Amino acid sequence: ESGVSDLITPCHEYKSFATAAELNRNQLQSKFASEVIRFASACMNIRTNGTIHFGVMDSIEDKGWRHGQIIGVKVKEREHYVDALDYIEKCFCENLQEIARRCIHPPVFVEVISKDSQEQRFVVEVDIEPTSSLVKDRVFEVSLPKYNENHNKVIVTKDRALYQRLGAKSEPVERSKLITFLHTLKDRDAQRERAELSSAEVHTDIPQNLGRKLSVLLNDGKSYMDDSLRYILVTNRCEKENLNYINFLMHLNIFCVFDFDEDSNVSGLYSKYKEHHATRSYFLQDFSNESKTGNPPYQKHLCLFDQTSWIFCNGRSDFRGDEKPCDENTWIRTKKKYLKKAVTRICDEILPKGSFIVLFLLLSPVQKPLVDTFQEFYTEMNGTEYIVCIAESREHYGKWANLAQVSCSIETLEQCSIVGMKLSHVDATIQRMLPSTAQPRHLPVSTRGLCTLPSLEEEKLFSLEILCVDQCDDIKLDFLTEKEIQEIEQNFYRGRKIIWENFWLADKRRCGEIIEREACKDASKLLDDLLRGSGLNYSVAKLKIFHHPGSGGSTIARQVLWKRRKDLRCAIIKASYSPATVCEHALAFRDYEEKEISHCLPVLLLIEDYDEDYLEELRTELMDAVTTRKVSSPRPYFILMCCRRSNDPERLCKASPLDTVAVTHKLTDSEKSLFKTKLEKLKQKDIKPEFILTFVLMCEEFNETYVRDFVGHILQDIDRSSRDTYLMRYVALLNCYVPNSYVSLSHCEAFLGLRVYTERKSRVYDFKSHLSEQARMIFIELRESTTYISSVQIIHCLVAKEILQQLSVNETQSQLAMTLLQEKTLFDNRFGRDEFIKFIRDLFIRRDKRSRGDSTDTLFSPFIEHVCKAEGCEKAITVLKAAYELLGKDPFFAQQLARLHYNNEKFKDAEHWAGVAKLQLPNDSYILDTEGQVYR
Repeated sequence: ESGVSDLITPCHEYKSFATAAELNRNQLQSKFASEVIRFASACMNIRTNGTIHFGVMDSIEDKGWRHGQIIGVKVKEREHYVDALDYIEKCFCENLQEIARRCIHPPVFVEVISKDSQEQRFVVEVDIEPTSSLVKDRVFEVSLPKYNENHNKVIVTKDRALYQRLGAKSEPVERSKLITFLHTLKDRDAQRERAELSSAEVHTDIPQNLGRKLSVLLNDGKSYMDDSLRYILVTNRCEKENLNYINFLMHLNIFCVFDFDEDSNVSGLYSKYKEHHATRSYFLQDFSNESKTGNPPYQKHLCLFDQTSWIFCNGRSDFRGDEKPCDENTWIRTKKKYLKKAVTRICDEILPKGSFIVLFLLLSPVQKPLVDTFQEFYTEMNGTEYIVCIAESREHYGKWANLAQVSCSIETLEQCSIVGMKLSHVDATIQRMLPSTAQPRHLPVSTRGLCTLPSLEEEKLFSLEILCVDQCDDIKLDFLTEKEIQEIEQNFYRGRKIIWENFWLADKRRCGEIIEREACKDASKLLDDLLRGSGLNYSVAKLKIFHHPGSGGSTIARQVLWKRRKDLRCAIIKASYSPATVCEHALAFRDYEEKEISHCLPVLLLIEDYDEDYLEELRTELMDAVTTRKVSSPRPYFILMCCRRSNDPERLCKASPLDTVAVTHKLTDSEKSLFKTKLEKLKQKDIKPEFILTFVLMCEEFNETYVRDFVGHILQDIDRSSRDTYLMRYVALLNCYVPNSYVSLSHCEAFLGLRVYTERKSRVYDFKSHLSEQARMIFIELRESTTYISSVQIIHCLVAKEILQQLSVNETQSQLAMTLLQEKTLFDNRFGRDEFIKFIRDLFIRRDKRSRGDSTDTLFSPFIEHVCKAEGCEKAITVLKAAYELLGKDPFFAQQLARLHYNNEKFKDAEHWAGVAKLQLPNDSYILDTEGQVYR
């Protein structure tokens, strides 16, 4: 028993309750309710948490027992104790009854196990939790129920009393001290609030690395499983819902099973196991039979090595043949005798020490015979070196440990036990170590094990591209030809966005390693700082990567994801979905297959080339969702890794150095050495430089002179009038001015007049074979991860810019744009049309903004500004009018025409175009502002 300490740590009060537990229902309930309500009133008035225990000896009753000794009470009906708290409504004032209900928790029944008795007893506990928000500014006077034997009914006393905790007792406040007690109420409320805040700030313990512990214990330290070890399984009842999570047992080299589930052969573990394997089943006395007659399995040891022995250990009649079931004590003694014989025969006569592991799988509440089995193995094996215990339920393990510590200490048991790891995580972690099983996709869990991510569950999170622990492991490496591997590697070094297969093949040493730039190391360090908390304690943190176009920023972001996929949950956000949808999926992704949301692993989410408003809306959605959970954590719930192109990444990094990384075209001295070495290795593979152009340019730090000479060399002798040269110019025009733009493969085929194949490989081959050599060198094919459209880009935006300049000598960019606008085959092609129209629209009206990472804020789109500067405003107006007509007379094109006119002092025309825009969108604030600027 204890008094008040810090208000959060419960004070304790004991009641033996031995006599009252034997009384009739009304007597029991009045006694139980009286003790609980008195104790609760005292705790609530002092603002302290508390627990009252029934079935633990107090200092008053039964002098033959020691104070604090646990004896338990017989519980005839649990409902009698639960329903006794209905006296709350009779004992508290009407306005305090609901508060009292919320502060007084329902009874908890903790089973008591005695070595000397099989009688079932319990300690009944009631917790009191007077949270500040409930009890502030209130006092709790109570009347107590009392059983009147004369009238044979329960009477609630009319006199109310105000109780408090004095030391380890609950005593009424004396009337002479009542005013003083009430005056200190505000101080106690303040203390409670401070205690709750302090408690909330205490960091939760980071869970143990149970995944590693499991693999080491179960596999004798090896990282993979083979047939060198046999397993003896000792288990109890497997509930129906858990049968799906013991598939790992089907793949273990199991020698025999001690099964303590009497229904196992009907609907339990045995019935499932025998579907997969041949088994021999015995009752316990068969396996340990000393008789030399019949076919007891110990006589033919070899027969046990090709079939699993399944030994049923439950059911008293099993030990007496056709005789009547034996009494309780005989049953216990007989079972212990047979267990000892069975264990001795296995350990001494059949299996050599060190060749097997005894696995105790605790799937349901533990009974003493199962613990007896542990004690026999512990004795025969001289310790726990080859014993492993797995228990998802801490309650089951607690009961097991309390009984098993007769043989060895709690500390020794914990060293060989995996406790609190979900059975599904155990299943996934062990199956991941098995070489022969098919590889499903897995995610890391807080216990450092794994859980399986079925396709159906992954499809529900459709706004996320999920990166799994074993990403790409489903690829049969032996089936990949050297040509296919080389093509995957070449595509990356030609300019295609890096894919997970690149990292996977590098890890498998089937292609060269991927260079890790300094910025990648910087990003990893910042991520580590965020995971440590860094004193900021944000629930949703940001890690920003700003990069020059084509400098490898996207590669760096994916490198960070790849490196952390085993200890964080990682995914890429598909920004085509709303922030609300992404938030819903991100929360489900974080919580998936976790038991406690306070212990979940942080989620690392990559978002690329995002809109700032979208990002902030998403962050707000995530923060609001986290706030509603009211769970504090030293680590962020989510980390948004924001990767975006910028013409001035160093300026943005300088503005926010603690969470921002800049990636530029310029290489450090160490990076230059790495790139030079890598280029030599690629050349040694007989890969021609023209097939890895982007990497070659990267090695040269995208030097303007080098790019100019490089493009000039490629375009030498090109047929400027051919269809594929015009396609090259159109793609270059878009890539130069519109970030992340592309032209779908379907559009390219339609433009070149090619036949469309249904099979993708034939289609790609047909497209490439009809390109000029120059086009094949500068085009890169990609597949958009959100729309899955196969498309074409120039290998690098700086190459696109140079191509545009060198091919515009005889035809200006405005003329090229006019020609593009007349290409009906491109605008009429239905597949991927929305994306194509969007890029064309952006070409004409998307302005540069510093907020997006651009180097300047422009008045018009960079293309229109170039035409104005290089060709004059009339040419810009002409091409913008053509775009207005072609794209359905878009009011925002009319708005841009109004702006273009008034900026060049053509006010009458500006007024006309502002009116055209306003006619279609009369209430749009941007258009109204433009109209105001015209009149100004």
